[in-house]
Amino acid sequence: MPKLKVGVIGTGGIADIHMRSYSANPEVEMYAICDLVEERASEKAKQYGISKIYTDYLEMLSDPELEAVSICTPNHLHALISIAAINNGKHVLVEKPLCKTVEEAVEVENAVRASDRVLQVGFVRRYGSNTKIANRFVEAGEIGNVYYAKASCLRRIGNPGGWFSDQKRSGGGPLIDLGVHVIDLCWYLMGRPKVKSISGNSYHKLGNRSNIENLAYYRSADYDPDKNDVEDLANALIRFENGASLLVDVSFSLHAKQDEISAKIYGEKGGVELEPELLLVSERHNTILNVTPQVDNRGFDGIKAFANEINHFVDSCFGRTQTLSPVEDGVEMMKMLCGIYESARIGKEIQFGET
Repeated sequence: MPKLKVGVIGTGGIADIHMRSYSANPEVEMYAICDLVEERASEKAKQYGISKIYTDYLEMLSDPELEAVSICTPNHLHALISIAAINNGKHVLVEKPLCKTVEEAVEVENAVRASDRVLQVGFVRRYGSNTKIANRFVEAGEIGNVYYAKASCLRRIGNPGGWFSDQKRSGGGPLIDLGVHVIDLCWYLMGRPKVKSISGNSYHKLGNRSNIENLAYYRSADYDPDKNDVEDLANALIRFENGASLLVDVSFSLHAKQDEISAKIYGEKGGVELEPELLLVSERHNTILNVTPQVDNRGFDGIKAFANEINHFVDSCFGRTQTLSPVEDGVEMMKMLCGIYESARIGKEIQFGET
């Protein structure tokens, strides 16, 4: 059987997760690697048995043998490289978020629609085992009409610094880095309704808290304690055209007792908690039931979810299935993220026209 020849652009931490998952798939050949720093690219090539090394992604994309790419760069390069890859006939798995702006997202969408290539947005939590379980209950109608959701990802000291805290490269802070995960998880299970209006707030009060001692936290490879121009915290109420609503709050820095993650949806017949652990709420014979599923792991298994995501992408490239996270969803997500930032900037609710 022929193998899908895959390349990875960018060699940061997330790229390692992609490459491990690709390497475990028997239908994939890890064919090419690209990074601005040749030494980093060479190191990964040796680690994963990759034959082609590039420092210019355009040169890499012009290789006719290459069939698909994972884009694992900072956010400001996502749209540019995605469009170039599609135009060069490659299938694309682009890390979340799709890009930095709605305008960029539409440009990517137009390129995909004009091609016959697959573009999958890296909404990895859609591919989690517990998400699949929860979605079965939703699609079977056992939760009923989902009209409300809550999404939260709060870090008390969790600013990675580097490009994550550089507005020009990231597009924002915890909202676009962390919020995208929990918002998308809830939105996906809500049936992906179109956004109608957004009222958002963002705060820059605490900074990156690089002064804190005696407490370890993740720092990016290009961490610089003196550079940080993204928000500490953002919150929002998102209303959808079908009448449902989603409440979200996310932070890099917050005077909180502990980190917190939560994703919950509520319907007319029941509810689902995805984070921190899978739990179903139901009503039978006039009695409320909290149902604990008997599964291997009720929490989010990131390694397994990434493997599922990569395997699904490979299946989509071979034409066996359709992606669970198409470019259209990436565009709608950018409307939500950018809408929150814009609402916070002007201090007013943002309205969207019906589509």
